[in-house]
Amino acid sequence: MTDMRSEMLDHKQALAQLSPDTRAALQTRSDRAGLVHLALYLLALCACILWIATRAPLWPLALLPLGILWSFLFTLSHECTHDTPFATRWINTVVGHACALPLMLPFTWFRAFHMAHHKFTNDPQNDPELEHGARPTTWRQYAQYLSGWGYWRSMIATLLQNAFGTINAPYLPPRRHAAMRREARILLALYALIFASLLISPLAFWLWILPSLICQPALRAYLLAEHGHCPPVANMLANSRTTVTNRLVRFLAWNMPYHAEHHAFPNVPFHHLPALHAELKPHLQSTSDGYHNFHQAYRDGLE
Repeated sequence: MTDMRSEMLDHKQALAQLSPDTRAALQTRSDRAGLVHLALYLLALCACILWIATRAPLWPLALLPLGILWSFLFTLSHECTHDTPFATRWINTVVGHACALPLMLPFTWFRAFHMAHHKFTNDPQNDPELEHGARPTTWRQYAQYLSGWGYWRSMIATLLQNAFGTINAPYLPPRRHAAMRREARILLALYALIFASLLISPLAFWLWILPSLICQPALRAYLLAEHGHCPPVANMLANSRTTVTNRLVRFLAWNMPYHAEHHAFPNVPFHHLPALHAELKPHLQSTSDGYHNFHQAYRDGLE
């Protein structure tokens, strides 16, 4: 019997088979596609905010969708680090910085962090996503990861380090240190104002703090599938996972469930990733049929 895996190409070989016209079309960015997607996302976000703020009937039920929408702004921030959601570069920058506040994710810092992740994907020595250790291998680590505690602790430490400490990670370019320091101090000042507002009104607690805390696990569960249990190899079609999922999740995540495709060709904007998926599908080596199936298989490997 022929070994189908032996017929698969790595990401460089697979992309080399694309015609110049196809490659150019896949990289075409669009303000319209990005702004329409963003408008729909913000419409849903604002609807949930109004539902809670006006104490409309059954308003506590809106905490869950609001928290998911806040949390999944991460995927938009991630896309903005690549300047791909919008054709106009400054729109990507503005939107990326706007996402920083609800996520506690400083955009200038995150861009450098994420570019290093792409360069050293799943490399245990150099991938900054692994600088604090490997992905969960025990039930306790798995539960802690999904709780979101590690994320909030890490981002608070990053903000304080960037604002007042020494910025010395090898993937953070010295020419951007001043901007990172300024960014962190501005964000910390804004958080101080937000938390001070709680002395006057609990609105920030209900509209941002609580929803973000209770729904961060949904984002953690999504993110673990991107590279969890993928091999530490150079082939992006193996070290990153594509997860088959529904339109709602793809909408929330700006098509990032096509994650192997994204890593193989990061210049492709979110709205062309389904087309890239069609081209690379025969060569994908790490895939899951849904997030439930991924986590079921992941848990089977825990100690």
